[in-house]
Amino acid sequence: MQEPSTNNSKVAGFFIIAIVVFVLDQLSKNLVLANFSLNDSISVIPGFFNLTYVRNTGAAFGMLAGQESWRHLFFQAVSILALGAIVYLFWTSRRDALALWGASLVFGGAAGNLVDRIRFGYVIDFLDFFLGRYHWPAFNVADSSITIGACLLAVKFLREK
Repeated sequence: MQEPSTNNSKVAGFFIIAIVVFVLDQLSKNLVLANFSLNDSISVIPGFFNLTYVRNTGAAFGMLAGQESWRHLFFQAVSILALGAIVYLFWTSRRDALALWGASLVFGGAAGNLVDRIRFGYVIDFLDFFLGRYHWPAFNVADSSITIGACLLAVKFLREK
């Protein structure tokens, strides 16, 4: 059993990390909105990385994209359920470093994308990687955070089995 003060510091750590991710995500998206028009692109590393403003109406990396109104409600509901599931998962699991980082990264990223979906009906993406004709769909800080956090949680659960 963990000491209450240790538990409290881990819960505080969870929220601090999640808030930092959320703020970085929203700041970066606001910079894109202030400095780019839709589909504007700046080459950062020629042939490899651009900053490109696109709107994602779908899930991660543009999956299930479309303009139908049911999609907006669906993705908002899924985001809210995911936020609840992450808090539950963190609260009921052994709160080690992998759980703390993984859950808080996913939570902060999901919250950042949820705010976009509520404000705009889409998510602002701008990190655009490619190599020759091979192209990865544009993404954002929140997507990166969710992906890294999910990988950390996967490692945590694989270690426990």
